[in-house]
Formats: sequence, structure tokens, C-alpha cells
Amino acid sequence: MTERTTVTPDPALAAGSGDRRSRMPSRRRRAHAGRIGRVHPLVALLWLAPALVLILGVVLYPALKLFDASRGEYSITGLRKGDAGWSNYAKVLEHPDLGTVLRNTVVWVVAVVAFTIVLGLALAQFLVKSFPGRRFVRWAVIIPWAASLVITSQLFVLLYDYNYGIINHVLTSLHVIDTPIDFLGNDSWTMFSMVVVGVFVSLPFTIFVFIAGLGAIPDDVMEAATVDGASPWQRYRSITLPLMRPALMIATVLNVIYVFNSFPIIYTLNDRNPGYLHDTTITFMYKLAFKSQEKDVGMSAAAGIFNVLLILVVVAVYLKIINWREETSR
Repeated sequence: MTERTTVTPDPALAAGSGDRRSRMPSRRRRAHAGRIGRVHPLVALLWLAPALVLILGVVLYPALKLFDASRGEYSITGLRKGDAGWSNYAKVLEHPDLGTVLRNTVVWVVAVVAFTIVLGLALAQFLVKSFPGRRFVRWAVIIPWAASLVITSQLFVLLYDYNYGIINHVLTSLHVIDTPIDFLGNDSWTMFSMVVVGVFVSLPFTIFVFIAGLGAIPDDVMEAATVDGASPWQRYRSITLPLMRPALMIATVLNVIYVFNSFPIIYTLNDRNPGYLHDTTITFMYKLAFKSQEKDVGMSAAAGIFNVLLILVVVAVYLKIINWREETSR
């Protein structure tokens, strides 16, 4: 019968081997984490494929077709007769009504976005307060945004009507005016009437963006400012507005793009007026192809390219100004 011998390991060696064992898994974990962090380009491309296909099909391909159409010569029925080079762009720049259209576009976008931001911020401040029926008021606010723009615009055509419109009826009944106002036929009232509709349909989205921004402001910050003795205006100017800057930027940029490209409102309210006296660049482009004496698809496509470039420049300038203000305020 053999005796079992028990070998006692050296404590120093045991400690050293323990340190090596404790270090080895750590190195393996780091190497494994590095392998996980590196994704193969084909795998990443596979995950991005649906978004890339959507971008190619919805954005890039139409843009290329629009550019191709802008360099073509078309018959009055829309059939391509050949290449026109850059002559369509020259025709658009030389159009006698281009200055009027650009001025209308600036007035339309600036007026609608400015009034929408100011009124939206005021209404959002009211709708974040707790009062009976707040939920139903919020539901009612969202209706103009959910409704079709064509239907909303046509509704305002009926409201603005010279003979049977409710607005003229109410104003004359209250003896505010003696004779009805031709809101859509009088040149001095047409742009104002369109701006009112533009603000009306732009407010719901803007209000809810501001409600989300106001809800993200921490209550303890406002409470601390109140304890420090800040007045309501000081709290609003020094705390609320700076913390609302991301929401303000999002609402402004999206409203500029949305209002600039708003075709149904301008076309529906201004359809009865001939020429381009109250048109913006988006309806100007449409009329060049289908309603003007030119009836030129190539010119219309060239105007569309100018529209895309114009809105990109406006948004880029706005974002640059915002970034500059943030850097100077630091």
C-alpha cells in the first residue's frame, strides 16, 4: 500500500500564478470586446441596405431625373425633343416675373415661420399648464395638422369668399367694415390671407415640439431660480429660452422647409389670380410647366433645381448662424 504525498505549493508561486490567471482573462475580455466592436463592412452594409435603397429611390433617383429634365427641350405636350444644355436655366433667370416671385417667397416664408414660432411658443406655455379639459384642447390643436392641406385651404376659400364668406358676414354684422373685403382678389389682402392659413396649419406641429421642449426642462432648475429671487421674466429669459434652444432650432428648420415647399395653400388660395403676382417659387415652377404661356417642362425642372439649392442654402445659413451664436455665448 502506497502512501499519498501532499505537495504544498509555494505561497509566492501561488500568488504569482493567481496574478497571471487574473490578468489572462482580462486580456481575453479586451481582445473579445475589440472583436465585437469591429463590425465587418459587409455586415454594416446589410443593416443599412433598406435605408440606402429608400434614399436612392426616393431622393437620389428623382433628383437625377429632375436634373436630366432641366437640360432637355420639350414640346407643349411634354414630349422630349432633344437636349437644351443650360438654356433652360438662363430662361428662368431671365424671366420677367422672377423678382416678384422671389420677393413673395421671402415674405411668405419669413412671415409664416416668424408668426408660427412666436404664437406656438405662447400657446405651448399655456398648454403645459394644468387646467380642466387640457387633454381635449390638445386634441383640438392637432386637427389642422392632421387634416389635408387641400381641404383646409378650400375651407378658407369659403371663409374668405367676398359674397358668402363667414368672415365678411361677421365683420359687416358687427359694423367693423361697411363693405365686404375681397381677401383673395384684392392684391393688398392676398398675401396676408395666405399667411394666415400658413400659420394656422403650421401651429399644431410647432406647439407640440415646444411642449416637448418645455417638458424636458428640469423642475429643480426653475425652483432654484425662484429661491434665488429671479423674476418670472428673468427665469424665462435666462433659463427657459436657453434650454429651449434645441426645440426652437428644430421647429424653425422644419418649418422653413415645410413652408417653403407648401404648394397646396398658395395654389388653392391663389388659383383665381392670373400671372405670378402672388406666387412663390414652388407654384412658379408648376405654372411654368402647366399653366403659363411657356408650358415648358424643361424650364420648370430648372426652376425646381433652383428651389432645391435655395432651400439648402437657407437652412445651411441658419444652422451656421445658430452654431456661431452658441460658440460666442460660451
